[in-house]
Amino acid sequence: MNNLLTFKYWFNFNPGNFLPVVERTLQIIIVILIILTLIFALMKSRLRKNIYVRLWQGLYYFSLTNAIIGSVLLFFNYETLPFLSARFWLLFWSVSMIIWLVYIYKLIISLAKKKIMLEKEKQLKKYIP
Repeated sequence: MNNLLTFKYWFNFNPGNFLPVVERTLQIIIVILIILTLIFALMKSRLRKNIYVRLWQGLYYFSLTNAIIGSVLLFFNYETLPFLSARFWLLFWSVSMIIWLVYIYKLIISLAKKKIMLEKEKQLKKYIP
């Protein structure tokens, strides 16, 4: 655990292979992202004229992109390529996933506000001939 906080661990350009537990965990994460990609693609195609289509598109692109990036990083580590299997790529990948999830969270908040506005507008139109 002490290695996670050292500069040498994150910026070693020839780090070696992952531990089997870490490799298996990354494989499970990638499989989950692939399954989520299929689910979000299905939701995106079914709800084309829904207010939440932007949310499903954002989640679809999030899971697809991160599944591809994770697979590439796992492949580079498997092949022990010196620079491309460095640990800081995993750090950048996880930070980018967090930033993307914050964006999706903001999208959810804006869609909730938009839904409330549409309901108020619907209530007003009910009384207008």
